[in-house]
Amino acid sequence: MAKFVVLLGPPGVGKGTQAKIISDQTGLKHVSSGDLFRENLKNKTALGELAQSYMTKGDLVPDDVTIAMIKERITRLDCEAGAILDGFPRTPAQADALANMLNELGGAQVNCAPWITAPEAILIERLSGRWTCRANGHVFHETNNPPKSKSVCDFDGSELYQRDDDKSDTVVRRIQVYLGQTAVLADYYRARKTLVEIDGTQSIENVSAALLATLKQ
Repeated sequence: MAKFVVLLGPPGVGKGTQAKIISDQTGLKHVSSGDLFRENLKNKTALGELAQSYMTKGDLVPDDVTIAMIKERITRLDCEAGAILDGFPRTPAQADALANMLNELGGAQVNCAPWITAPEAILIERLSGRWTCRANGHVFHETNNPPKSKSVCDFDGSELYQRDDDKSDTVVRRIQVYLGQTAVLADYYRARKTLVEIDGTQSIENVSAALLATLKQ
């Protein structure tokens, strides 16, 4: 039966990096809700245009639109063995919708919900030090992965800039929103005995090893 993993953790904890590593190691497709939204908006799908109609007005995209995007994505052939869900669900209501969806798609379920954690101060340092190249989106960090030349991408020579959501005041708000809203999912999956807490302050390699060990249980 297909295996579905819900990867939890606040902004800056390394979910995207770990999802790619785990996807490569297990063959489970990495499904990022952010990438999925961008794909639908770029391709002007019916769901993308529906989402855009809300975003244009400054409204939140309703759960049913997001859920429909996820359902369409995980029913593609490359998710036949399952998927690593990154950025969805964000609320218990979405988690319930996911459970119902998987049940309808052949009785699958969320097998594991790893929760990568790190202190708020570390998350702020990681996020506010990030710089992105304008040409191809290569990411650098002032401390952990600085470019060879200040403000210039090592790979394509384009300008490095700091995204609005990586600026310190925005970073603090992003983390607080996560802690105030999405973190309640930890309790949701803990109650279902699928939550496994993982220390995100470890090295990338050690976090990956812990995740792989969790998925094998």
